[in-house]
Amino acid sequence: MQSFKIITSILVLSSTLLFSQNYKTSSTAKVGKEFPNINNDRKAKLKVYFPNANSVILEGGDGMQNVKSTTAKDKDGFWNVSTSPLEIGFHYYWFNVDGKRTNDLNTELYFGYGQPTSGIEVPSGEDFFFEKNVKHGKIVDDSLNSEITKGKRNFKVYLPPSYGTKNFPVLYLYHGTGEDITGWEKQGYISNILDNLFADKKAEEMIVVMDYGVALNPEQEKLPDDYPRTVLSTKNLEKIVVDELIPYIDKKYKTNKKQAIAGLSRGSYQAMFIGADYPELFSAIGSFSPVIYEGTESQPFKELPVDNLLKSKSKPFFFMGIGEKEDQRFINYNNLLSDYLNQNKYPFVQYKSSGTYHEWLTWRRCLYEFAQKIFK
Repeated sequence: MQSFKIITSILVLSSTLLFSQNYKTSSTAKVGKEFPNINNDRKAKLKVYFPNANSVILEGGDGMQNVKSTTAKDKDGFWNVSTSPLEIGFHYYWFNVDGKRTNDLNTELYFGYGQPTSGIEVPSGEDFFFEKNVKHGKIVDDSLNSEITKGKRNFKVYLPPSYGTKNFPVLYLYHGTGEDITGWEKQGYISNILDNLFADKKAEEMIVVMDYGVALNPEQEKLPDDYPRTVLSTKNLEKIVVDELIPYIDKKYKTNKKQAIAGLSRGSYQAMFIGADYPELFSAIGSFSPVIYEGTESQPFKELPVDNLLKSKSKPFFFMGIGEKEDQRFINYNNLLSDYLNQNKYPFVQYKSSGTYHEWLTWRRCLYEFAQKIFK
């Protein structure tokens, strides 16, 4: 009987160890590729072919700053990389190969950090952004010629499943620094999030315009890439949105003339700036991982007209979301805004994304929460 208990314990332990080592391929891997893969302990394995390299080091974005890795080269020229447990969410990464930043050819590429970049998805157990058996909307590519930036501006438009049956409200949505109009479609899974919300009757169907977050004319492009240029770009963007983009969208698509605006990181600043400057035009403002530019200790909102919200008659719905593990500077921006709104008794909704950094799982969750609260 004692021997049976020992054998049973060994089998259970072996089964547990086997399960913990059960690696599954990341959803970001290209079709037919085995790596990168992740086990149930959130440890990752990567395998890359750099036969002539002397050094291969794994590097990455915000969510991978505390990740430790070991690297070994085999006789066939492949480098095998194993990591400590990763954080849940979507993380940009790359390899430092003999001093040169190099992507992982096993993964799809995502535009981040100003260039196409590898990505890895660490499962959180959620499925709100998975494709499901529901009616699907579609994303179309569009553009306009801007007098303000003296050139063509590309953007993407999500059309809901029922598009064509009636007129819809429009959400203008912005990406962050170093990203582009593909972000919300690829890393953000916006189609899946909205399709699922609409199918469950949790949100009003809407059109979403995913606009480009840089608005500079050819001469302004030559300016140093700093905070003053970002503020200038945002002021140009406001003119584009109000004078060019909204009229274009209202003319071409079936809209009901109701608008909301939101964005992540730098896009949060742009959404707040434009929404606060035109509080009668936007019924809701979404700030995902808030950022404030060019503030001073005495004038924290020197280049952000939030006081317009206090004076407005319409009082747009205000939403702030942030990842629980974001860098302190983002938390400080978030607290600065929430304290200001609380002190001035302006109503707002605060959302905290559990266990996430300054990355796309935070922003998917923010969009999921925000979309349910607007256009009611």
